[in-house]
Amino acid sequence: MAMASSTELMQAEADLVRHSLGYLKSMALHSAVKLGVADALHRCGGSASLPDLLATLPLPPSKQPYLSRLMKVLATEGIFVAEEGLAVANGSDGATCVYHLNTMSRLLVNDAGINGGSSWKLSSCILMTTTPQIVGSALQLGQWFQSDGEATPFVMANGRPPYGVAAHDAEFNSVFNEAMAADSRYLADLVVRQCGEVFEGITSLVDVAGGTGTMARAITKAFPHVKCSVLDLPHVIQGVSAQADNVEFVAGDMMEFIPPADRILLKYVLHNWSDEDCVKILTRCREAIAHGEKEGKVIIIDEVVGSRSQNILEAQLLMDMQMMSLFMAKERYEQDWNNIFTEAGFVNYKIRPILGVRSVIELYI
Repeated sequence: MAMASSTELMQAEADLVRHSLGYLKSMALHSAVKLGVADALHRCGGSASLPDLLATLPLPPSKQPYLSRLMKVLATEGIFVAEEGLAVANGSDGATCVYHLNTMSRLLVNDAGINGGSSWKLSSCILMTTTPQIVGSALQLGQWFQSDGEATPFVMANGRPPYGVAAHDAEFNSVFNEAMAADSRYLADLVVRQCGEVFEGITSLVDVAGGTGTMARAITKAFPHVKCSVLDLPHVIQGVSAQADNVEFVAGDMMEFIPPADRILLKYVLHNWSDEDCVKILTRCREAIAHGEKEGKVIIIDEVVGSRSQNILEAQLLMDMQMMSLFMAKERYEQDWNNIFTEAGFVNYKIRPILGVRSVIELYI
């Protein structure tokens, strides 16, 4: 093997530094969310200079000189736009640079009016993935690979699985629930917008493990002719109105029985489960759609790893690592899905990669 040139060596070193310090990108984003930088820019009309930001952010005077360095990193990573790149390019303190919201940072704004009236607030998702508990589990990966035990990296770091920590830590529980709700609101809006034809011509739908009904409410609001039901465990739906917003809530275990309907929806459910459990769940789904006269269908919203977009593929692979770290679960490739579908008795399926990192999968008997 030919010896690398000095230029190649220096580039390789720079790449190693960039990768080894990559966690600071996450922490910079975490800091921006905690400080409310996106909200501050929104209050300023979507754009603001550094002095304008300093005037609206709750920073003590001793920390104000450091904000420009945080903003440079965030702008370099494309989270905000730095006008003409002045703060990054000329080494200034950023005082003359104007920062702008873009599509990414608008997802962090807590004002529902900025996203067409949709209250997404994905900032809570950032706070969840950067909690000490979840970051700490990633730090255990090296030790986990060398151990022969059954404990997940998360358990090695925290002593309990995620739901166990949530039951004993009110702050983690709050952050976790807020993140799940925000993701559901975002995905519900996106599904109705991108996949409306899936709900046309049907009269009934069961959202399996649908929680408190965020997705079902969005569907029945957009398609009033569809009778939506939510199936989840008793403690999950406890306290939810029995007929909230024309959505029926059914207490039960998806492993045992799923109410019959034209469509069965599994939104981001199966990636938490083993292949064997997925086959059980999908078998119950197949039984549920075999009751009616209409041709039934199972709709799965989940990841199909292998996007042609390099950025989306990287996100999918990182989310797969996170599932491994938290639950020893996984995101799946198409062949993985095909094997599960076949074993569960389905003969046809269609994958539509139209939801970014996630896809819509339609299953037919």
